[in-house]
Amino acid sequence: MLLNFKNHISSRFSFLENKKIFLAVSGGLDSMVLLHLLNQLPYEIAVLHCNFQLRGLESFGDQDFIQNYCDQNNIPVFITQFDTEAFAKDYKLSTQVAARELRYSWFYELLKTKNFDYILTAHHADDNLETFIINLTRGTGIEGLTGIPEQNDKIIRPLLPFSREEILKYAQENNIEWREDSSNASNKYLRNKIRHDLIPILKEINPNFLNVFQKTQSYLQESQEMVEDASIMIYQQVAKEMGDDIHFDLIQLKKLPNYKSYLYQWLNEFGFSAWNDIYDLVESQSGKQVLSDDFRLLKNRETLILSPISDSNEDEQYEIHESDTDVNFPLNLKLCQVDDITIDSNRVIFVDAEKIQFPLVLRKWNEGDVFLPFGMNGKSKKVSKLFKDEKLSLIEKEKIWILCSDNQIVWVVGMRQDERFKIENTTNKILKIELQ
Repeated sequence: MLLNFKNHISSRFSFLENKKIFLAVSGGLDSMVLLHLLNQLPYEIAVLHCNFQLRGLESFGDQDFIQNYCDQNNIPVFITQFDTEAFAKDYKLSTQVAARELRYSWFYELLKTKNFDYILTAHHADDNLETFIINLTRGTGIEGLTGIPEQNDKIIRPLLPFSREEILKYAQENNIEWREDSSNASNKYLRNKIRHDLIPILKEINPNFLNVFQKTQSYLQESQEMVEDASIMIYQQVAKEMGDDIHFDLIQLKKLPNYKSYLYQWLNEFGFSAWNDIYDLVESQSGKQVLSDDFRLLKNRETLILSPISDSNEDEQYEIHESDTDVNFPLNLKLCQVDDITIDSNRVIFVDAEKIQFPLVLRKWNEGDVFLPFGMNGKSKKVSKLFKDEKLSLIEKEKIWILCSDNQIVWVVGMRQDERFKIENTTNKILKIELQ
């Protein structure tokens, strides 16, 4: 196994050469074998161990075991303890999810503070099979069937090609000691039920089942890569990125016979789960939307608009004082006095400086806002009617700011100036306000 492992590292992870490597070690069979293997290769390694304090004295026995092993073999070791149950209770998480959150948060913190490059974990082929079955029982797309990735960012799993049987045999042949986790014998957790009850039946049906599964999963991974390539090509034809938003052309999208699959591929990473609602959005009336925790998908005529959900408060407002020449938040505005009007643009207005009253106020628009649009001879108009005439989407409306003087609208910023503050023949001072 050592030779096969060495060849696997050289072919798949050659970039690890001359890198500083952390090993996540629980004290169990898999991680102790990984530690033994790597300790025979020319890498600079250190061990990470988390004591989750979930098994009483047994957890501290694991900690002492790893500390003694590393001391005897001159391997640097970093150990931390977590009150996992309290963390799970505080954040309303399952114990397993809480442990994962704590573990990886600490791992990445140490990568930065200790200047290490990668973290290796001991996930192996049987773990991969169990994950596949768990995802299958819960329902998943093809990406959920491709198994545990061999690399996620700084996390690398070099034992994935090796079975639990191979790992056990190597440990026995090399007199490697390890700690047995008593919780692994319990069928309390779904993974253990699959490991103890289901997989033995599959291996009884086909003793070569694990190898067959690995081949099947490699085909699925190739298929997933094809899907991703096709998704990128179609995305370039259908989607247009505009700032933080993405606009999907529904006319082009609906020409695809399987457009639902593409929508899933593009939107899955944004936390959506109500997929039937999303698919219905394609044919729904304008203004309908579907929300995830952080994003929304809005139907606007023949476009789907994906945008982040803003944390801004609709009541927030910001003052601009007479001495201010550059405003950097919430918009970038430049204010200066000029001698004449030189630019005709929605991004610039020229106002009579003697008609305005400082401090000016920048705020979000309100449903009842009324102003006198420049050039309409004093006829009032609702801001909401302006938006309707300009065919703005809900998302575009929410991004509009209003510039006010003494509670009167001076400018629907970036759209229309108010008639009351226009330059006239009697104007002595001209103030230029520009949206940068």
